Amino acid sequence: MRFLDDTAPGHDLTYDDVFMVPRHSSVASRYDVDLATTDGTGATLPLVVANMTAIAGKRMAETIARRGGLAVIPQDIPTSVVADVVAFVKSRDLVFDTPIELTRSQTVAEALSLIPKRAHRAAVVVEDGRPVGIVSEADCVEVDRFAQVQHVMQPISVRLAADADPRAAFDALHAAHAPMAVAVDDDGALVGVLTRTGALRATLYNPAVDASGGLRIAAAVGVNGDVALKAKELLEAGVDCLVVDTAHGHQDRMLEALAAVRALDPQVPVVAGNVVDADGTRALIGAGADIVKVGVGPGAMCTTRMMTGVGRPQFSAVLECAAAARDLGKHVWADGGVRHPRDVALALAAGASAVMVGSWFAGTHESPGDLMHDADGRAFKVSFGMASARAVANRTSTESAYDRARKGLYEEGISSSRMYLDPARPGVEDLIDEICSGVRSACTYAGAASLAELHERAVVGVQSTAGFTEGRPLSTSW
Repeated sequence: MRFLDDTAPGHDLTYDDVFMVPRHSSVASRYDVDLATTDGTGATLPLVVANMTAIAGKRMAETIARRGGLAVIPQDIPTSVVADVVAFVKSRDLVFDTPIELTRSQTVAEALSLIPKRAHRAAVVVEDGRPVGIVSEADCVEVDRFAQVQHVMQPISVRLAADADPRAAFDALHAAHAPMAVAVDDDGALVGVLTRTGALRATLYNPAVDASGGLRIAAAVGVNGDVALKAKELLEAGVDCLVVDTAHGHQDRMLEALAAVRALDPQVPVVAGNVVDADGTRALIGAGADIVKVGVGPGAMCTTRMMTGVGRPQFSAVLECAAAARDLGKHVWADGGVRHPRDVALALAAGASAVMVGSWFAGTHESPGDLMHDADGRAFKVSFGMASARAVANRTSTESAYDRARKGLYEEGISSSRMYLDPARPGVEDLIDEICSGVRSACTYAGAASLAELHERAVVGVQSTAGFTEGRPLSTSW
């Protein structure tokens, strides 16, 4: 990457401060662009779900990995639970989504409480492991909440074999005018479900899979306590990437934690962070990190900069840290500050191998937590920062009341924020489509057929606030 006038400005830059200049391109189509990362994680998309309790759960991990990305399970989840999540995600089908399952006798109220947990917005009624019907939200309108689902379920119009071709599945759904197909194995047992959009996505994305063909998943460990023991348990659980995480990564505890993890000789990439400059990047790589997490304060749930004055504009941080890591043969993840697909493209142009997304993914069906509605009927999920009172309370639940109260005095971060679901893009896969469309187009404008070429060919200029505003679309005419 180079600056338009070949001179870096004398001040640090956010994503809003910069733009990419179109270059001559021989890349004919967005579909010719390879978005696979080269950082050893095995991801086929440069997207990582941030290790935040309100965002990264098993549903999110399954869905993002099926499309090629990676989710990081937070450090405050007990390792026994993480092991169960890892086993669940690795057992999921690479094409068919995991459905909500109901028995005939369960109630409409139960169906309505479970259906929003999946973006396909339906549940499969099963009997002895075999699907017998489908229940959607529409089927439950103006129905007594204590009625049994067997009385409102619809017949299954499209059944698919477990090895059905996605293109053939799309054609079958289109011909039947059906919203969803049900896949079964040779014995008729339920395998999963597939929508028309899901069938299309199965032809556009390559799942992130391990050597055994299971979906990939990462997990985080903190720098306090017995780091080596927890890291060992996570590795034994089968995580594909280990993230050593703390807000201030350039400190002795982090370096000691990295040394403890490296002593285990992990056969998976080790990520560490967060830092914002070359010195911090070199220190973490020297201590054993394969990938460095970059970003202090740019996240939507983070109040670090306002509370402490500490941090750095994210584009400049990524640019400097990526250059330092590249000199040592390593990589960086850009963590936080992305609010539009352009931000992801700019982070990758600056040299990041992947971009961590947090709050942007919080307002989706796949994030943990229940779907709620405000007074106007708008759907939302509750999100919170990992330094907030709520997150600190979760992490310190085993400590004494005194210690918890003492730490509670100094919490940072937003403890509760409503993340509204976009009616046009309510699922994380909808957001993945939007992001990948933007990033692929950015690559074609730069004449890049891969992420490495994007970084090599990108020409970036600096713009004023008016320049950024000029590029924003208008929802109504002026």
